[in-house]
Amino acid sequence: MNLWKSCLAPPWRIFRRYNHISSKTVSSLQQRLDDIPLENYRNFSIVAHVDHGKSTLSDRLLELTGVIKADDSSKQFLDRLEVERERGITIKAQTCTMFYYDKRSKKDYLLHLVDTPGHVDFRAEVSRSYASCGGALLLVDASQGVQAQTVANFYLAYSMNLKLIPVINKIDLDSANIPQAEAQIESTFELPRDEIVRVSAKTGINVKEDLLPSIVDRIPPPTGEMKKPFRALLVDSWYDSYLGVVLLVNIVDGTVKKGDKVISAQTNKKYEVKELGIMYPDKIPMGKLKTGQVGYLVLGMKASKDAKIGDTILHLGKESVTEVLDGFEELKPMVFVGAFPADGTDFKSLDDDISRLILNDRSVSLQRESSNALGQGWRLGFLGSLHASVFKDRLEKEYGSKLIITQPTVPYVIKFTDGQEKVITNPDDFPDLSLRKTRIHSLQEPYVEAIITLPQEYLGPVIKLCDNNRGIQKEITYLNVTGQVLLKYELPLAHLVDDFFGKLKSVSRGYGSLDYEDIGYKPSDIVKLELVLNGKGVDALAQVMHRSQVEKVGREWAKKFKEYVKSQLYEVIIQAKANNKVIARETIKARRKDVLAKLHASDVSRRKKLLVRQKEGKKQMKSVGNVQINQEAYQAFLKR
Repeated sequence: MNLWKSCLAPPWRIFRRYNHISSKTVSSLQQRLDDIPLENYRNFSIVAHVDHGKSTLSDRLLELTGVIKADDSSKQFLDRLEVERERGITIKAQTCTMFYYDKRSKKDYLLHLVDTPGHVDFRAEVSRSYASCGGALLLVDASQGVQAQTVANFYLAYSMNLKLIPVINKIDLDSANIPQAEAQIESTFELPRDEIVRVSAKTGINVKEDLLPSIVDRIPPPTGEMKKPFRALLVDSWYDSYLGVVLLVNIVDGTVKKGDKVISAQTNKKYEVKELGIMYPDKIPMGKLKTGQVGYLVLGMKASKDAKIGDTILHLGKESVTEVLDGFEELKPMVFVGAFPADGTDFKSLDDDISRLILNDRSVSLQRESSNALGQGWRLGFLGSLHASVFKDRLEKEYGSKLIITQPTVPYVIKFTDGQEKVITNPDDFPDLSLRKTRIHSLQEPYVEAIITLPQEYLGPVIKLCDNNRGIQKEITYLNVTGQVLLKYELPLAHLVDDFFGKLKSVSRGYGSLDYEDIGYKPSDIVKLELVLNGKGVDALAQVMHRSQVEKVGREWAKKFKEYVKSQLYEVIIQAKANNKVIARETIKARRKDVLAKLHASDVSRRKKLLVRQKEGKKQMKSVGNVQINQEAYQAFLKR
């Protein structure tokens, strides 16, 4: 194997090649799996706010159950993507099987851990992960207490009937305030104080002594039946260049073995099980998987689009006697951006890179589009602005691609007078003024309910920030024990994706935290703002926004874009327009040649004649001239 290719391979593939587990070890793992009864299975995940220690606790559990070595130099073992390690956040939910021997009962237990993301943009990963679990660890930072995403993920886990074990992490820190965190858990989540487990994931304090026994004692086993026909819930999938599409499944009922014939309930396509096994922590082939286990299947599936998340996989011929499982609600993209190659000649290679990356992120939507300014490109849809940013980072770091990203926009709904509706995600598709007056009944924009937690001293500036972003206050709760405030606001999604989180962090000195969920569409007075160069619109710089923002943003755009347009031999006029009305204007004067330089003692009429001719020439150039804007100018203007 070429070493250079090995370096480029994804981390899970490298692990498989160079950390080979002997057939004897695989055989002993299979025997241990077979010997553990279903009532000793525990499937659980970790619910937490960003940076409260999920990945560190996952590492500690893997270490204490013997999956990885104590001196393993790899930190955040389940954060395998480079962008995850760099940003310090979990993006893709990772799973791992662990074996735990309980000395109290002298019984062997099978534990299945899902390390889930905490940020709202990756909620699809979280909900899919919870579906294969019977319980969850509700992790709270001892110094920071309950945060916005803790609350949101708690409600999601609670709605899915997961058994929750409250855990306070980082108790070894000098800034830890354990009584305060306990009081918050008790008041916010109504969980008994005596059920709280206090740990330090970093040092391992109480993880083995208290947390692992609590998982065994409190989280219920899976409820499936071994004697029923086989059915499995498709939880996730990824593409492997050697094996094709690999499916991560939760075996709800029955047993599946290598060589079995299976069928997809959604696509009705038939397959043969080529390979199956558990994640320990990488793929370990097994002879069979049975009820309650979470593992992977290799079916020889070649097209990633055939792996429909939430699908039921069942035995061929047993369709009539097997009930199809409830799938997942398909989340719709809520933030759209235009993406174009930084160098137009790289279109084909960038198209291949984007297609490969989407195989591992099914929540991204993709559509081809073209721009008169930037050429051929794509309209990409994401679950949020962080999701879009992470996708761009992965393209650049994992594939070395370079691209230009346009201003983020959200989907708007147009309701026509004849009752029809249309969703637009591209500002170019926004209707013109004449159509609005005759055929359009109303325009609607998406709103979200934002949950913000912050110290009381920053309440005033945060309320002002929300009001300035057209927010509607719904609830304000004072958490008296901690001096924190929990705010609920209805906010337009368009303002949320415009760096609202960064502004919140700024006005709250970094102490504010944010989570949100979609609450549908509301009527709104929205218009399209575009930049025009000498009468020609620049489609890549158009954006839909509320009428109240147009004048301020239009002036800023015109002034800023002037910095990136080079002067021409004729006058260049930059205009910001909305509804065919000019909001702002900037003028770049023409470069002038001194046509009188060679005239010395000529008469005045000769001078005037030359100046008039020059003026007419510039006027003609302006009428036929096309202002060329280089890609670097667009990148600089669009860069945030």
